[in-house]
Order: sequence, then C-alpha cells, then structure tokens
Amino acid sequence: MASEKLPGIVRRRLLQAARAAMKQAYAPYSHFKVGAALLTVSGDIFSGCNVENASYGLTNCAERTAIFTAVGELGPKMIIEAIAVVNNQRLPCSPCGACRQVIFEFGPEATVLFQGLNAWKTLPITELLPEGFRLQ
Repeated sequence: MASEKLPGIVRRRLLQAARAAMKQAYAPYSHFKVGAALLTVSGDIFSGCNVENASYGLTNCAERTAIFTAVGELGPKMIIEAIAVVNNQRLPCSPCGACRQVIFEFGPEATVLFQGLNAWKTLPITELLPEGFRLQ
C-alpha cells in the first residue's frame, strides 16, 4: 500500500481505532489529545495515545505508543503498512519528526493519514521524511 490512497474500509477502521485510542490520552497539561492506529502488513491493528508528563521531555506521542505496542506484541520484524493520526481539536496534525523516523524504521513504505490544513491527507512516509535513516 505504498500508494497515496487507502481503501475506504482500511481508512475507516484506522480512524475509528485512532479515535478510540485518543479518548484514553493522558494530556493534563496541553489538553491536546492524540490517537494513532497502525495497520501491519499482516493485517493487525494496534493503537496508542499520547501520554504527557510533568517533565515534558518524557512525554510520548500517540504514534510511538502504537508502534511500541505493536513491536511488544509482534516483535521487531513487525512492518507498518499504514498509520492514522487524529486529535481532539480537529487541528492539522502530522506526525512529529521523532515519530516520522520511528514510522520509517518499521514501515519504510508506510502510508500516513492525518488531518491537514483543509482536509485529510494521505502521504507516503518517504514524502514526510525524505532521506529517512535506516541501518539495514
């Protein structure tokens, strides 16, 4: 699914899972709740939410929570096919730089779905992170 389009059913499933995860977010400082859901190449869906901390640098993004959960369940050979990101304020919200790198590590051909300025965007991770870094 390295294309820029996600089949409607996949898109709906990922957005539904991301919205459910967003409701579990721990965001007492920013009040900006984020949820993410990823689809693996084997068809599994994993979700995660952002978890803030009083020491802001220790905060974890929803995308990385979902990815780390998938790795914890499936192991390090897990491959991301697609990932969706939502937030409670309906603001443009593409993955941050750290999340882009982690998405690329586990899905160098992944498709990313997120709220853009005027509409939903569906882009390959390589467009969000040109020249991504990998050791393999």
